[in-house]
Amino acid sequence: MKMQLYSFWRSSAAFRVRIALNLKGLDYEVIPVHLNKNGGEQLQSEYAQKNPTRLVPLLIDDKQPIHQSLAIIEYLEEIHPNPPLLPISPIDRAWVRSLAMDIAADIHPISNLRVLRYLVKKLEISVKDKDAWYQHWIALGLESLEKQLCSEPRVGNFAFGNQPGLIDICLVPQIFNACSAQMDVRPYPTLMRIFHECMKLPAFIDAAWEKQIDAQGLNPLTPPQE
Repeated sequence: MKMQLYSFWRSSAAFRVRIALNLKGLDYEVIPVHLNKNGGEQLQSEYAQKNPTRLVPLLIDDKQPIHQSLAIIEYLEEIHPNPPLLPISPIDRAWVRSLAMDIAADIHPISNLRVLRYLVKKLEISVKDKDAWYQHWIALGLESLEKQLCSEPRVGNFAFGNQPGLIDICLVPQIFNACSAQMDVRPYPTLMRIFHECMKLPAFIDAAWEKQIDAQGLNPLTPPQE
């Protein structure tokens, strides 16, 4: 039976899992969960019974639900170890995980949809100030990543060596967000070089926003060319 991935086309966390599944060459079915339609399909009881956090992604494998994107990716790594998404040595694995968490735990959560929605609807922040909040936290995070990677000897064609892995899986969706917000990404040449290298691969291309069955309208991403 195919794995089932409850996903939203613009969700960074779901994007990560789609990339990982594609890199592993696994067959899966995407079940769209629209985060805006009808007040948010993730908030409706049918989905909430499957995932009480009322977030995406949610992976169902052999009738067992798993939520949180990095937990899902680690699960995939354990049951399908090839191709590997993490290095062999413990210190390298810790380093890769730390940068992935810089994105998934520090940048993304404070600038995701439910946070932005709360700022506008509950705190009555203006759209201009909401956008400033969004760009501030992304820029702060990308600046830190650039500093960590620009002279790091472990960096190759990708964030670790010459095969895509966990850092790249987290980085690409965050760059999509930055470009969609029309942020200036020129201060991050290392990140953008890695991004463009990733986006040559079918696993990343097929996971992208515009490739999803629930994608709406034209792809708003227009990253600068190499």
